[in-house]
Amino acid sequence: MASLILSVIGSDRPGLTQALAAAVLSSGGNWLESQLSRLGGLYVGSVLVDLAPDRIETLRSAVQAVDSQGLEVRIAPALEATAAQGDEMLFSLVGQDRPGIVHQVTAVLSGLGVNIEDFDTRISAEPYSGGALFHLDARLRLPAGLAADEVQAALEAISGEVMVDFSLSPARAR
Repeated sequence: MASLILSVIGSDRPGLTQALAAAVLSSGGNWLESQLSRLGGLYVGSVLVDLAPDRIETLRSAVQAVDSQGLEVRIAPALEATAAQGDEMLFSLVGQDRPGIVHQVTAVLSGLGVNIEDFDTRISAEPYSGGALFHLDARLRLPAGLAADEVQAALEAISGEVMVDFSLSPARAR
C-alpha cells in the first residue's frame, strides 16, 4: 500500500468533506487520519490515506473532480514513520493576545531541539473584559537527553515578557 497526504484548501461550504471522501473511496483508498477545519473562512486541512500504488493515478483523477468543485487538493507521498525518541509532553498556554507569542515560544522550543508534533491555537473572549485571549495547545517531543525541567525553565524565562501562563506535563501513553 502507498500512504499519501492530501492537503486541501477552498471556500467553506457543505459537502466538501463528503466530496473528498468520495474521491478517496472511488479510487480504492482508505481514509486513515485527518485534520480538517474552518480557518479564516476557508476549509483547510490534511488527510492521510492508504491505497494500492497502481491506484494513485485514479486518485489524482478523482481529486481533479473535487478541484473543479472549488477545493484545491494537493497529493504528496507520506514518509515512513520512524520510532519516536525522547519524552512526549503536552504544552498549554493562555494569555492576552498580542503579536509575537507564537514566534517567541517556538523560538525557545526550536532552540532546545524540541519537535512540535501537534500545534493548535485559537482566540477566545476573556470572561470579564471581553478582551482577546490567546490559547495554544501542543504536543511536543523532547530530544533524547533533554529534561522537561530544562524546557520548563526556558519557557518560564520568557513567560513574563510574553505575559502568558503555561503548563507542561508528560503526555499519557496512548
